[in-house]
Amino acid sequence: MRMTDIQRCEARPGRLVEWALSPAAVATAAGLPEDSRPPAYVQESHIRTARSVREDGLAVPTWLGTVFDIAGTVDLDALEGALRSWTLQHETLRSGFRWADGEMRRFTLDSESVSLHREVVGDFPDAAELVQHLQDRFDVAADALHWPNFLYAAVVRDDCTSVYMAFDHSNVDSYSLQRLPSEIHELYAAGVEGRPVAPAPVGSYVDFCEIERADADRIDDTHAIVARWREFIQRCDGKLPNFPVDLGLEPGDPLPTQKLMCETLVDADTAAAFEASCRRFGGSLIGILAATSLIVQEIGGQSVYRTVLPFHTRVKSQWSDSVGWYVGGAPIEIPLARVTDFPSALRAVRAELRANRSLARVPIPRVLRLLGSDFRPTSPDLYSIVSFVDARGIPGSDRWAEQKAYGLVRVSYGDQVCVWINRLHEGLWFCSRYPDTPVAYKNMRLYVERLRDLIVSVAHAEPALSTAG
Repeated sequence: MRMTDIQRCEARPGRLVEWALSPAAVATAAGLPEDSRPPAYVQESHIRTARSVREDGLAVPTWLGTVFDIAGTVDLDALEGALRSWTLQHETLRSGFRWADGEMRRFTLDSESVSLHREVVGDFPDAAELVQHLQDRFDVAADALHWPNFLYAAVVRDDCTSVYMAFDHSNVDSYSLQRLPSEIHELYAAGVEGRPVAPAPVGSYVDFCEIERADADRIDDTHAIVARWREFIQRCDGKLPNFPVDLGLEPGDPLPTQKLMCETLVDADTAAAFEASCRRFGGSLIGILAATSLIVQEIGGQSVYRTVLPFHTRVKSQWSDSVGWYVGGAPIEIPLARVTDFPSALRAVRAELRANRSLARVPIPRVLRLLGSDFRPTSPDLYSIVSFVDARGIPGSDRWAEQKAYGLVRVSYGDQVCVWINRLHEGLWFCSRYPDTPVAYKNMRLYVERLRDLIVSVAHAEPALSTAG
């Protein structure tokens, strides 16, 4: 899916309709007893960070979302039924947290108590006003520090309707969002046709949180994974790594606003040729990291490229269709002094991934707690990332362009760089959040252009690379 922000998702005028969890459901949740299943470490870290930043006087929206079109004149009752049915499949959406003595305590609403409240907001003849209204609404309704923390909306027109769905990050990851257009379309079509739908059972992210946390709590500060992270952070001067180019920031500066950069990197044929060139070493992910290591060496003169590489944690099939934040991270260090060309960069990245991928199975916030360091977060992102996902196998991905489907990221404040590169049927799509400074813009623009050039040159050099050791 093309990742972007709400300003760049082809928003068009129409009549706005919203669905939120009903007041009756919210009132029922207020009286619920504690659910013994704890938050995932990544959820707890995210919500504590939001609270810490808020206490420093800054509200930093962290919602993610998606938008896609339904063709023709919409049946709002069928759409509401589809949204409710989908919500019921994913327990994390009806589960929230309260604070008690500084700790987060979970509560979970029963399926029978879930109902949606529909409101016709009104007509928006101006697309810019519509976008601003939606962003403001999502900032409030999908807030990390409140529950419920999601909102659905539809912009209704005679020829098609755009469906918007926004969630605080604590409940979703990118993969969760990219499954949404197909799933909602299927449920909506069943509702319109009056046929019953019996969805296959979906694993609960709330159950996953309990299992993952129990596993993570079995390790202590003597564990080999903790030792590896300790060494990595020491070599990062006691911090988790930022993107290793000059971003125009000085220590002690207030948290800067961010900008978004998104565009097509290369077309489908070039993406396929690049993948073929890198396949011997592990594929496009390793190729993107190898290219990035060479480029940041060129831009910033780094001797080592250090990053935290995100990996999904859906290691069992029961979590495949589940909505949740199934992401861990592994430390990666590429010694650039020994990297002389792209094949040697590929070999170095492959070796690092083989050595360190297993480290992603322990949540980073658990590791930081065991290290005993004072990591009071001052930014919504603990570290910078470069993420690569081949999204072509996700159900419905071949219709995303037709449906004007986008994944939405909220761009607000932050001093880190987050890069998402998705392989789509149309090619490679690039999206990045970065600090809004002239220096950061210049270097991120240079990074994108050099990345595109390198991918194209590698794609055209496949025979030479395929025989490299």
